[in-house]
Amino acid sequence: MLFKNDIDTILLDRLQQSAFAYFVDYANPENGLIADTSLEGAPSSIAATGFGLSAYPAGVERGWMTRQDAAARTLTTLRFFAESQQSRDKDATGYKGLYYHFLDMKTGRRTWRSELSLIDSALLIAGVLTAAAYFNRDDKVEAEIRSLADMLYARANWAWALDGKEALWLGWKPRSGFLPYRWESYSEAIILYVLALASPSYPIGRESYDAFARKFEWMTVRDQPFLYAGPLFIHLFSHAWIDFRGIRDKAVAAKDTDYFENTCRAIAVQRDYAITNPGSFSGYGADLWGLTSCDGPLRPRRLQDGRQQEFSGYAARGAPFGPDDGTIAPWAPLACLPFDPKAAISATRNIVSNYPGVIEEGRFLGSFNPSVPGKTKEGWLNNRSVGLDQGILVMMIENYRSGLFWDMLRQSPVIRRGLKKAGFSGGWL
Repeated sequence: MLFKNDIDTILLDRLQQSAFAYFVDYANPENGLIADTSLEGAPSSIAATGFGLSAYPAGVERGWMTRQDAAARTLTTLRFFAESQQSRDKDATGYKGLYYHFLDMKTGRRTWRSELSLIDSALLIAGVLTAAAYFNRDDKVEAEIRSLADMLYARANWAWALDGKEALWLGWKPRSGFLPYRWESYSEAIILYVLALASPSYPIGRESYDAFARKFEWMTVRDQPFLYAGPLFIHLFSHAWIDFRGIRDKAVAAKDTDYFENTCRAIAVQRDYAITNPGSFSGYGADLWGLTSCDGPLRPRRLQDGRQQEFSGYAARGAPFGPDDGTIAPWAPLACLPFDPKAAISATRNIVSNYPGVIEEGRFLGSFNPSVPGKTKEGWLNNRSVGLDQGILVMMIENYRSGLFWDMLRQSPVIRRGLKKAGFSGGWL
């Protein structure tokens, strides 16, 4: 591992353990659901719950949780989803084996009038399959985990979400039907398509993946092809589970690259953009970057240099084409650890040292904006930690340190089958 000194190792241990602790501190032990954020009263996010199911094995391997405790928490979660209401009822937990984006932490029913979300269901099921891969012992609890995981995966009706078309819809609501957009063009949805292609019960066909990839947008970065997506998280989420090193589908093979290398280039784009700093925002540079989907200031206000700046709250911030209002996700560089360790550690060291307010309860808050006048150097500061941020940190740090998730899921029949049906070949496949 490329650490400058023992202090970096200690910092990494502390930040990974604190991120992991989110899934203990903000879990409902009665049903296993994980809160979307650390704010009191926040609902559960099914994607955060999927990250929690994935994080438990890392906690066991690091000695932060016993295997027995992790298995018990996992089994509680899987039993809840297996027994939860699946119907067209507007207050059900899910429909067609898929699940609403946000659920009430106590009842597990749909809340916030949220959509039945394809991508969030995929992230949940990715966690379910990770649990099945890890808990492989021949005992009653771990056998039930595997059995429930098989059932939950088989029940998910991905083909229904095509609705007779090629690409998958983003989601569905019980009163209005499918949302008006599809999963087309490069996004975090590779994991969704891999799971849907590999389904033993309701698979989609190769033509659906081809429709997804047909609208990829390519640009040139440092004389190399770059598959564009602005927000950094898009270049990370599917990679938490899938080791894309050396494997290619038709789209990236045509450009003589792969998705792992593309994420490396996305990091270079972020750093180059921060160094150039076209918006003249405070602090931007080689060691302060991380434009992604996150909360930001809500109303127009003046920056520290006197300029008036428009803000839009939650936004999919990105580089190099924006939007950008000076809001940075402080956790994002560290989540890039497997792709560019030197840049990730250097930026994390800078952020923690110079903007200590971004750490609360030992873990990163969701975002900050040092260009906005405030009582401290952090300027505007988000008031919550976010489950998705903590989950990607746990997984990416562990993939860098031990390869835990990549090693496990390279052996997963589901992942291998889905990738091959999408047209991936080479490398470990």
